[in-house]
Amino acid sequence: MARSSAAAKPAISERANRAADRSELFDDKFLKTLEHLHMVSRKVAQGNLRAERRTRKVGSGIEFADHRTYSRGDDFRYIDWNLYGRLDKLLLRLFEEEEDLYIYILVDVSDSMAIGNPMPKLHYAMQVGAALTYVGLANLDRVAIIPFGDRLVDRLPPSRGKNRIHRVFQFLRDCDIGGKTELADCMKDFVAMNKRRGLAVVLSDFYDPKGFEQGINTLRYNKFEPFVLQVYDKREAEPHLHGDLSLVDCETGDIREVTISKSLLEQYTQAHEAYCKELESYCTKYAIPFFRTHTSIPFDELVLKIFRSGGFLR
Repeated sequence: MARSSAAAKPAISERANRAADRSELFDDKFLKTLEHLHMVSRKVAQGNLRAERRTRKVGSGIEFADHRTYSRGDDFRYIDWNLYGRLDKLLLRLFEEEEDLYIYILVDVSDSMAIGNPMPKLHYAMQVGAALTYVGLANLDRVAIIPFGDRLVDRLPPSRGKNRIHRVFQFLRDCDIGGKTELADCMKDFVAMNKRRGLAVVLSDFYDPKGFEQGINTLRYNKFEPFVLQVYDKREAEPHLHGDLSLVDCETGDIREVTISKSLLEQYTQAHEAYCKELESYCTKYAIPFFRTHTSIPFDELVLKIFRSGGFLR
């Protein structure tokens, strides 16, 4: 199966108009829904604000973490003399140090994301991303927004506090869109630009001809915590087409003349499902939180499912 979206695509002008019309995405009703989701997230976390959870690193805190062998130049104050008396070895006591949790919301804004019903996948991903951002901001985590396609389009630097959500809305309304999906290159640039490790939430259809493995592996190998959200449209999974058609790849412009038959549609449907299962199996193998959704599911239902799974609220 070609990993670009293979279903029939809207005309380019239609896609552009639908993708550009983001003025109604973040209205007052949407903001009220976010506040409700935040309250639910607090209940799911049993009253403990996620801001109280910080990422842990070895440092100069007060909570014991581990021992390591003494090396020349280390501070004598951290030598465990009790162990030295028993083992005749110089070992240093290491402690856990708290630091702010960073959350990176990476939103795929490539051309294939302009497809979807009842709304484009891009709009759906932006609403889900905004919802997760709001909860993170409200719980005083530091949240950044990074759109990507064939490159990192722009970024909204990390901030905290839910009063920043209007800036997030405006950023998402105004960000440039389009281009191909180049997940591997974009994740490589992302880790190079962001030295503070944290949770990396990737919202995409993952229709990259080069596959998804290298991009997600880049996050894993560089000590980020990937969180995968695959968004698709029902017409892509089960297209209702027939006859002689010219299919246009919405990202490359490539045209393929095909005769659509029932057996061909069945093969396509199986191939699409196999690809999505491959992504899910990969995430399961490496204990990466994974959620797959189509645009007909209300975004708040998906967000509640994420919260209740424990994958985002820890």
